[in-house]
Amino acid sequence: MSAISAISAITAIPAPTVPDSPRSAPAPATVISAKPVVLPAPSGRGEDLQVRVSAPATGGNLPVIVFSHGFGWSMNGYAPLADHWAAQGFVVIQPTHLDSRTLGIPHEDPRTPRIWRIRIEDLTLVLDGLGVLEASVPGLAGRVDHGRIAVAGHSWGAQTASTLLGARVLDADGVPGEDLSDPRVTAGVLLALTGLGDSLTPFAAENLPFLRPYFDTMTAPALIVAGDRDDSALSTRGPDWFTDPYTHSPAGKSLLTLFGAEHSLGGVPGTEVAETTDESPARVALIQRLSTAYLRSALSSEHDGWKEAVTALENDPDPLGSLRSK
Repeated sequence: MSAISAISAITAIPAPTVPDSPRSAPAPATVISAKPVVLPAPSGRGEDLQVRVSAPATGGNLPVIVFSHGFGWSMNGYAPLADHWAAQGFVVIQPTHLDSRTLGIPHEDPRTPRIWRIRIEDLTLVLDGLGVLEASVPGLAGRVDHGRIAVAGHSWGAQTASTLLGARVLDADGVPGEDLSDPRVTAGVLLALTGLGDSLTPFAAENLPFLRPYFDTMTAPALIVAGDRDDSALSTRGPDWFTDPYTHSPAGKSLLTLFGAEHSLGGVPGTEVAETTDESPARVALIQRLSTAYLRSALSSEHDGWKEAVTALENDPDPLGSLRSK
């Protein structure tokens, strides 16, 4: 496999600065971000896969996070997460899925019913092409640890990422579908991941058949993040619907419930965007800090940072959320 287009933008991004407080941590490194790196499309996708790669400008043995965006977004979104993780020592890879508004594919496109599967294939394509992506970004070759890979995602992206961790989709008879997990992926961060399909609204049940997840087989470790005011129009259950991935999955999971957070969880897609109705830099900083510590613990056995982050949350006199683990 080879990348088929040149990188059109290489950007050096100063590390994001945040207040030095118990709820935030300074990011130490300048980030290099390159886009688009283009991977050839497999049969049936129709559009070549555009990818953004962000990484710290220095350092080696860098673990990888493959991030799946929410509906309509693209490789250009989720800077509060991508830039932060990269500044903290991760290589962050963001593919643009076919539902992205940047591609303008109409709903009546014949690929639409399969986009949920094509999204999963996009993540696998990134994993298969990791060496190509590494070689295509100036200064990154030889610095990536291919043995430490996590997936992350928000909303539909979390559903996409969860399948690589072992989640499945129930068929019309309630039988778990194909196992799409990938042994190369050993941990995940799942943000606003939708719950079980037994409480879907009529619209969701008719139009979104993939929203029938089966979490019993999601055995890989994951940090699941839910907002206690995330009242989805896709379910009749209310915000607790988003805690199903924790409740119904095997051990090895942690659940961060954010107080007052809606579907954007305070603004993880970006600052001052239309989808963010609950903008809160403090909530985003908490997600940044806990997700970074969690991934370091899961991928690098750096457990002290995770323990310190959990203790800080538990001892906060005015906490932004609560954490459970099993």
